[in-house]
Amino acid sequence: MNTRLVNVVVDAARPRGLADFWAALLGWSVAAENPDEVDVRAPETDGWDLDLVFVPVPEAKEVKNRIHLDLASETLSHQAELVSRAVELGGSRVDVGQGAVPWVVLADPEGNEFCVLEPRERYARTGAVASIVVDAHDPERMAGFWARITGRPIGARDDEGLVGLRAPAGRGPWLEFLRNDDVKSVKNRVHLDIAPLAGFDHAEAVAEVEAAGAAPADLGGPALPWRVLMDPEGNEFCVLTPR
Repeated sequence: MNTRLVNVVVDAARPRGLADFWAALLGWSVAAENPDEVDVRAPETDGWDLDLVFVPVPEAKEVKNRIHLDLASETLSHQAELVSRAVELGGSRVDVGQGAVPWVVLADPEGNEFCVLEPRERYARTGAVASIVVDAHDPERMAGFWARITGRPIGARDDEGLVGLRAPAGRGPWLEFLRNDDVKSVKNRVHLDIAPLAGFDHAEAVAEVEAAGAAPADLGGPALPWRVLMDPEGNEFCVLTPR
């Protein structure tokens, strides 16, 4: 299939403020800003080849996000530095029922959960973001669907019910599906964008993604040049125009 992962998109009450938080925390930069979105981009040396996009929405955050970022650390002191920096920038520690674990669960200034991991060999070459984590009732099914539409191979499984897709270049964040029985109740505030490669037909790409197991998502609003779909567990995502 000729589609690939291109963006992680976050709904925000104040997109520029949230973009500034994440840029400062990760050591990245705000690359573009307009009334519809603010884009944060990593340096080429990081390995993250996506955009982190913040878009304005009027709705307030209601429930724990089903998609979150895990940040990588090189040493325990580096982990502590990242936690301290996040809190200084306006983040906060949160309890989502994690108990006594070696990673730290935080929230950004608008309440979006993320984790700062202790050093782990699997994430030694990912760059600042270790993984994009998606809650899933059936991680194997979800990983199979997303592997097909992003071209990312399955590269990890563990006893906790996690299935991970590796970045094709071997560097950059994993896309991981973690077993979680919570029921989706509202539109996700964090979603993924995929896009066909330049030169491919958008309508054909959408049809292929639907044939792989996606369903149309009717969110209302004006007609858009991209298509909003749902994965097999109802998570919204966009198929953008070729690029």
